[in-house]
Amino acid sequence: MIITVPRYLIVALAAVFSGYHLLLATYSLNAPIDKGPYIAAMALYALATAASLWATGSSRMPAWLAACNVAVAIIIPVLVTTQLPANQPIGNDYSTWYVAAIGTLMVITSTRKRHVFAWAGVAALVVHTIVWAGPAALPTIGVLGSVVWVGVSHALSVSLAKASADAEEYVVAERQAAAWQAAQEAHLFERQFRLRQTSRMALPMLRRIVASGGDLTEEQRRECLNLEGAIRDEIRGRKLLNAAVREHVMSARRKGTIVTLLDEGGLDDLPEDELDRVLADLADAIRSTTADRLIVRTVPEGSDVAVTVVGLSSGDGGSASALGHPEEDDEDQVDLWLEIPRTAG
Repeated sequence: MIITVPRYLIVALAAVFSGYHLLLATYSLNAPIDKGPYIAAMALYALATAASLWATGSSRMPAWLAACNVAVAIIIPVLVTTQLPANQPIGNDYSTWYVAAIGTLMVITSTRKRHVFAWAGVAALVVHTIVWAGPAALPTIGVLGSVVWVGVSHALSVSLAKASADAEEYVVAERQAAAWQAAQEAHLFERQFRLRQTSRMALPMLRRIVASGGDLTEEQRRECLNLEGAIRDEIRGRKLLNAAVREHVMSARRKGTIVTLLDEGGLDDLPEDELDRVLADLADAIRSTTADRLIVRTVPEGSDVAVTVVGLSSGDGGSASALGHPEEDDEDQVDLWLEIPRTAG
């Protein structure tokens, strides 16, 4: 189970932590020589923090806002330190509140995926501190701590981004595995169904062949050919078949009609009630035709027609081929041309 923290709670905590720095600045208002620039620095920090925490459409901070935060990180130390007495010991009061404040602002910038700007902000803070109070002041007033905060934020942000990407990959892999498993189960069910159908149709004749030792009458041999065609229909006909269609196709074959069923996937997305209607019309067409050769084919999805039925009669009594022998096509006549619509009406 994945536990997620609401965004508003994170923003609220960041706002409280940022407000704490302003509280320290307010507490040390007696330290500056001129309170004007000092208060301006507080207002500038509050404005930059509010803009950085404000909800936007993306978790990534806009580049212009990140650049403004870097400018704030440069301006605030100048506004504050120029108003501090030169003889005042550094680090003995809260007048250097801006160090932790800028560190917090840069952590927010880094968290919102603007790491380069965050590092630029703390780098400006480091340079200003060295120029103003020397390298010894870096650990004293907490500059190194701000640098560490940004480093930790950067590392966590990169790690979380990688974890999120890995999680998305796992989700995609899981979906693919589930789809593969469903497809395999569907194929297995289809094979089992076809095997049951084949067994049901062929088993009586196979028993008869065994019982007679293979000595079949001419009528039984013709029935074997009809059963072979029925088994072929189960493979190539797929959704063109139901009980009525099977019955009328077998009846037509026993009368001498050559029947070819070809399902090329045009009925896969057809609703069940529409499919029943199409197969009922198909069964009626097969039952009523007197053609020597019958070709039934599905139409690809996107057409208004679901199934086409073509009935051909041959001048030589049905021995000419309508599909495999084009040299004899001129002897065939179209007795039936039927287009069964995909939807009723």
